[in-house]
Amino acid sequence: MLQKIVLIGGPGTGKTSVLNELIAQDFYCMPEISREVILKAKKEGIDQLFLSKPLLFSELLLKGREQQYLSANKQNTNVVFFDRGIPDIFAYMDYVKTDYPSVFVDKSKLNKYDTIFHFSPWKEIYTTDNERYESFEESLRIDQYLLKAYKSLGYTIHTVPFGSVKDRTRFILHALSCNL
Repeated sequence: MLQKIVLIGGPGTGKTSVLNELIAQDFYCMPEISREVILKAKKEGIDQLFLSKPLLFSELLLKGREQQYLSANKQNTNVVFFDRGIPDIFAYMDYVKTDYPSVFVDKSKLNKYDTIFHFSPWKEIYTTDNERYESFEESLRIDQYLLKAYKSLGYTIHTVPFGSVKDRTRFILHALSCNL
């Protein structure tokens, strides 16, 4: 039976690094798609789509993340890892205090994941770049909205301890070993 595993946490917490390590170990992984949406918007002349049009940005993310979720069902594997899940979208809109239609929560309830691994903000590894503009303090606040969103949907959240990428990956795989 296919297991859908989501890595969540504020920006710059090490999710993508662990996802890349899982890919190196031949696990099937769905990458974060927000950078793709941000870069496409920049090419179209919109510098910060999430800040200027958060609902449009979120609609594009919802479409992409739902496609990832449905695509996972077609893979010939027993586990798929996701760099962020559908509930992240309404968590971010709650963070920026944007009104949104119920479809964001409805799709989160419809497209359920099996296991959630949380990456806490970690100042020692936090960096910004062209697509990650949030300060570390903002990452802390975003993280709280993410936890609230997933808990509101009834998920049990497993916190990944700080450590090297390999140690964090081992922690996740060990936690899943009884289910793989």
